[in-house]
Amino acid sequence: MPIGPGYDDSEYDDYDPAWSEQSTSFRRWLIDKLTNAGSSCALDIASSFAPANRYNGLSAVDMDNLALLTGTSYHDVRAAHRDDLAEWAGEQQLMDHPDLAVLDADRIRHRS
Repeated sequence: MPIGPGYDDSEYDDYDPAWSEQSTSFRRWLIDKLTNAGSSCALDIASSFAPANRYNGLSAVDMDNLALLTGTSYHDVRAAHRDDLAEWAGEQQLMDHPDLAVLDADRIRHRS
């Protein structure tokens, strides 16, 4: 079950059709861990699971599978998942309060 509105719902802020290519902390974590584990499909796997992490959430089965593929533990995947959702919440807060962007400009500049 999705954790938020669907991309076509009116309350969904700033839907970006390139969501499957967004650079997120979870995508970067996946690519790094999958590459280190010798996966030749790291980009494809990250393109599938990184957006799912933010928009639909990850099931326990997804996290188990990612742990196997990345050579990490379920808890490592869950920690990366939670870190990404916390980052996303901060992004959403900035979208809701753009006047705070000046205060957070340094963080945004370092993510680019």
